[in-house]
Amino acid sequence: MFVAYVVVTAVTIAANAGIAGADFAKAEFVRANSAEVGTPANWLPFLATLKAAGALGLLLGLLGAGPLGVAAATGLVLFFVGAVGAHVKARVFYNIAFPGTYLALAAGSLVLALAH
Repeated sequence: MFVAYVVVTAVTIAANAGIAGADFAKAEFVRANSAEVGTPANWLPFLATLKAAGALGLLLGLLGAGPLGVAAATGLVLFFVGAVGAHVKARVFYNIAFPGTYLALAAGSLVLALAH
């Protein structure tokens, strides 16, 4: 179980750090998707900060701060529930797998952190 926790959490950290970087860089695909689901462009730095904080919290959880890792995973689950909800509300389904995948990773990290 510990190996699954480490692997899933490491993938979740990498994925969230990567997309936070794309958000901070205001990558074209990020701006286009945000506009399509109705997220204002000036929210991107704040949303990127939340993703980066989640990744950092997960990393600290792996390094021994278990409750912080659980809190970070919980925050990312809530964040990506909101992202999936934004896609549904805007009826943007063709790329809903992206926030869905991030949600699944965060949920997996949360469940495995709690079981650990």
